[in-house]
Amino acid sequence: MKFKNYILVSLILVMTSTAFAQQGRQRRADTLFNKFSFVKAAEVYKDLIRKNYNKDYATRRLADCYAYMRNPAMASRYYKRVVKQKNVPIEYYYSYAQSLRGIKKYDESREWLQRFKDSGGVSNTMDFERDLDFISHVFNAKKQYFLKRTRLNSKFSDFGALEHNGKIYFTSSRDEGIAVKRLYGWNEQPFLDIYVTEKGSKRRPDYTYKLKGDVNSLYHDGPVTISNDGKTMYFSRNKANRFGKETDKKGVSNMNIYRATFKDSIWTDVEDLSINSKDFSTQHPALNNDNTRLYFSSDMPGGYGGSDIYYVDINPDGTLGEPVNVGEIVNTKDKEGTPFINNEGILFFSSDGHFGLGLLDIYGTITDDDGNIADIVNLGVPVNSEKDDFSFSMNPDGLTGYFSSNRRGGRGSDDIYEFYRKPLLNVRGQVVDAINTKPIPNAKIKLLDADGNQIADMITDKDGFYEINIDRNKDYKIVGSQNKYIDDYREFTSKRLSSIESIIVANLILNPKQEVVVLADLSLNTIYFDFDSNRIREDAKKELDKIVGLMTKDYPEMVIRIESHTDSRGSLSYNDRLSIDRANATYEYLISKGIEADRITEHKGFGERRLTNGCEDGAKCEEGDHQLNRRTQFIVVKME
Repeated sequence: MKFKNYILVSLILVMTSTAFAQQGRQRRADTLFNKFSFVKAAEVYKDLIRKNYNKDYATRRLADCYAYMRNPAMASRYYKRVVKQKNVPIEYYYSYAQSLRGIKKYDESREWLQRFKDSGGVSNTMDFERDLDFISHVFNAKKQYFLKRTRLNSKFSDFGALEHNGKIYFTSSRDEGIAVKRLYGWNEQPFLDIYVTEKGSKRRPDYTYKLKGDVNSLYHDGPVTISNDGKTMYFSRNKANRFGKETDKKGVSNMNIYRATFKDSIWTDVEDLSINSKDFSTQHPALNNDNTRLYFSSDMPGGYGGSDIYYVDINPDGTLGEPVNVGEIVNTKDKEGTPFINNEGILFFSSDGHFGLGLLDIYGTITDDDGNIADIVNLGVPVNSEKDDFSFSMNPDGLTGYFSSNRRGGRGSDDIYEFYRKPLLNVRGQVVDAINTKPIPNAKIKLLDADGNQIADMITDKDGFYEINIDRNKDYKIVGSQNKYIDDYREFTSKRLSSIESIIVANLILNPKQEVVVLADLSLNTIYFDFDSNRIREDAKKELDKIVGLMTKDYPEMVIRIESHTDSRGSLSYNDRLSIDRANATYEYLISKGIEADRITEHKGFGERRLTNGCEDGAKCEEGDHQLNRRTQFIVVKME
């Protein structure tokens, strides 16, 4: 029996760890997806599909991954599965139509475009036929980003916000003594300084929030990037020496990148870098995730156009390698700048040389299986507008960050905008016992759609908690079950939620089963007696005390009955009497411990009539086998 229990417990633990592992994989895949790491995300979604975890959701995301990776053949393969799903969002009809165009299946593509329109979708057929870049349509089929109010802006120029260790660093010309207007947000002018404020502060920063130390000079300073350990800062500044600004042959003071060290609570020890020159600009520094590479923009000779994105390796001793142009997929004959690298190694940048919505637009890069840049995608509205949009940064969660723009409706010439993406939505809750409100571990949770189809399942943890990722704008049913309890369920919807809501709580309350139950199933042991004795043994007292605790603390409404038995040795009438004595002894013990008499409906002896094994009269049995028959069991009659 113990071995069987061990196997059962082991299976439950395996099921629990597997369910939470799948949940963790989905969360990981979605995080990678939000960070534009589509190659890695695709592999995790495939694994979820193989394991049949939230399969419809994973298939949709996988199809989008291939669309973003500009692989219409694979995208159409999975979109074909997606459009067969019940209640699929209609934008997937459009995405499927676009992917079919990508593999030159024009007739099928038009059929699915028509289905999209018939379902209420709006599309200009002429634009659809003209545009072969299906990735942009897929990305912008639904709103990806949302904007939040921020207290960072002033009536002057503000841009380049970067969040680091609970602080926000940004560049501003808000010094009331100087009001220099800039034509374009990314084209830095003098008298800008670096500011810092606490994340979440409700106070609007003024000129007193200037960064302490040596990074702010008489000239233009900012924007910045900071190392993971918070000890090194790279920042833009006008090229200058102790005599003043240095200029090129045209009399222009170019921007260069400098390095500072955090020492004694200030930024100091400012260093010039080997990549700098008075004859061209190096600016907009950005560090990769492990701080081994510095990205920047520059109009140095040998580029593709006005200014390009470059990177340079940072050696262990702090020296820099030779600048490397990131290539023509990113860089054009026009201006590229304000690079940013998220913690998955994806490059974001601004450009007025790629097809966009206005002047400078913000783009993200798409990488191939080897990590090389294979394509770019315009981030769309509301990140981009008809004006200049630049200085994009993304926090490690992949859901929040900042960008800058001089669009209409701002407070100053350039303003900082805080964005968020719709967070992953999940249903979560706790499964508890209806009688004592204690958590129920290892309860099975099933997530069903509006048609009763199972989407996902998992096992509650040791504290009775569960969590499952779900889609928005759907109706669901969650069911909790456990073999000792009656199932409970909740119906809920993810429709009409605000874009910032990320959690739906659905707690489940399970009632213990009301039919006759052997109390041992509630983790209590049957008690045993010595041969020809009704004395309550010490080991039996411990078990009876557990029952007392259960009835007085955990289940104050529980009603039980007592059934006592003997082994087969002795006469039938003698054993009947002995079993009654054992039942009486058990009853008296419980009463003596404070259990009310009306909570024990009967205490009855059955003699040798209900043997648990084959140790009948005349059978050869070991003493241990006979012991199993000399017992008292407890039957639950009522739980509430």
